[in-house]
Amino acid sequence: MGKNILIISSSPRRGGNSDTLCDEFKRGAEESGNKVEKVFLKDKKIGYCTGCGVCNNMHKCVQHDDMAELLDKMVAADVIVLASPVYFYTIDGQMKTFIDRCVPRYTEISNKDFYFIVTAADTSEQRMQRAISCFRGFTEDCLEGANEKQVIYGLGAWQVGEIKDKQAMKQAWEAGKAIR
Repeated sequence: MGKNILIISSSPRRGGNSDTLCDEFKRGAEESGNKVEKVFLKDKKIGYCTGCGVCNNMHKCVQHDDMAELLDKMVAADVIVLASPVYFYTIDGQMKTFIDRCVPRYTEISNKDFYFIVTAADTSEQRMQRAISCFRGFTEDCLEGANEKQVIYGLGAWQVGEIKDKQAMKQAWEAGKAIR
């Protein structure tokens, strides 16, 4: 019996470099018999957190957008992949907004395996650590039982499609394939 895998792609470009790595991860995971769903955040309506605090007690956001559906998917998933292009050495705005909006049900997103995918024109893993720290701040510091499985760095990819010639493609496929 395969695992339920949710991939969250925050690339603003369908087929962009981080989105392409998501597809490769998905391909590997499906080959191993897992159920995989990829969500392209650009296709979703997700408003910014307004900081009203209602969700702290109600465990439901007052905004009526696509986030409630995504939270259901996160709670149901066994494995969650968070993927973002790196802009100015951190995750993009779409991913940050998504993470901020997890507040209503973050206590239910427990005991999950996490994979992080980041892509950048830069070639230094060390300079990507601020982006990874954003993911870890969410998973390690806020979610009970979060287990970071792997970080996939898609470096040296500026233009759409440049990732296809990088080692990260193989790493993404292998990471997905290894999930059983």
